[in-house]
Amino acid sequence: MLRRLHVFGPATRAALATELGLNRSTIKAVVDGLVEDGVVEESVPRQRSGAGRPSLLVMPRSQAAAVLAVDIRTDRVAIAVVGIGGEMLGRNSWKLHDRTRSPDEVITHVIESTRILLEELKLEMVAAGVSVPGVVRRHDGLVHEAPNLHWTDVPLGQRLSGALGFPVHVGNDAELGALAEHVRGVARGASDAVYVSADIGVGGGVISSGAAMRGTAGYVGEVGHMVINPHGRPCYCGSSGCWETEVGEQAIARALGMSEQSPRGAIVAELRTADAVERLASVTEWLVLGLVNVVNVLGPELVVLGDLFTALPNDVVTHIGEEVRRRSLVSRAAGGTRVVASTFGADVMLIGAAELAFEPVLGLA
Repeated sequence: MLRRLHVFGPATRAALATELGLNRSTIKAVVDGLVEDGVVEESVPRQRSGAGRPSLLVMPRSQAAAVLAVDIRTDRVAIAVVGIGGEMLGRNSWKLHDRTRSPDEVITHVIESTRILLEELKLEMVAAGVSVPGVVRRHDGLVHEAPNLHWTDVPLGQRLSGALGFPVHVGNDAELGALAEHVRGVARGASDAVYVSADIGVGGGVISSGAAMRGTAGYVGEVGHMVINPHGRPCYCGSSGCWETEVGEQAIARALGMSEQSPRGAIVAELRTADAVERLASVTEWLVLGLVNVVNVLGPELVVLGDLFTALPNDVVTHIGEEVRRRSLVSRAAGGTRVVASTFGADVMLIGAAELAFEPVLGLA
């Protein structure tokens, strides 16, 4: 019941009984117990229709169970306290530079900022979720490698949980983007979906049969290192022609005639110019080629483009979807894979980190 209220919001007791397949007496006992424990509350709906006594809405009390969400990126860190039901109760963020990007600096700042935020909110956390742009070992939160942060074998989960005093779960950023989209975004209701995001690198998260695909020890989704151009540019991973060298942030900047070190804001602004579609032709073709491979291997009903890809012109996204459906055997056989852009903006990883933290709290992990 808490999972239902957390994801889909308030509902009447009658609706809960129908959706969960329970009789009214059982629903009453469960709701009364949760109200007594202070986890949910009941209230009269704002919009009423018909005569007679209105049905009360059962809704989660956001402050009854709250988690910490942390989004670590190459250029900034954001933290948020998220209550059950998905409401952000407080947040903070700061920029990263070369001298503040070391693991010790980032971890210390996260700990200090979290303590300040929790003191302001007067709340205790039940768990935390952390998004990192790298390869993460799921069971203990070891960041095996986060190349764009220059991190190697950082025990992020252990260090944060030891300092904060509550469980900390760490995940790859694209994996958590997929989780956010599946629980609260455009992939809600999709049984099989792929989330592909572009920052300096390119990452992917997979939803398979309604659940996140997490791979051996949590290592999955490194689609950015799928080789699509054997004669392409060298990649930091040791290979050449990896997908991210053809469609990542630096590749987009090159296609637009900009320096590879151009700030993200400048790149986004250039993507909005009238001739951006024509200048992006090579990036678009490589993006289509990679997505066709992804769709042929994984067979998703939906592909969600995230992060920098959300700034692509609408005509480019439409063209990519048409080409993937035309050129993918699996997409044609399945009736057509949809390609859409995320609508979450910069908060997608925070939302995914919060949902990662809520999974064990709600008995889902």
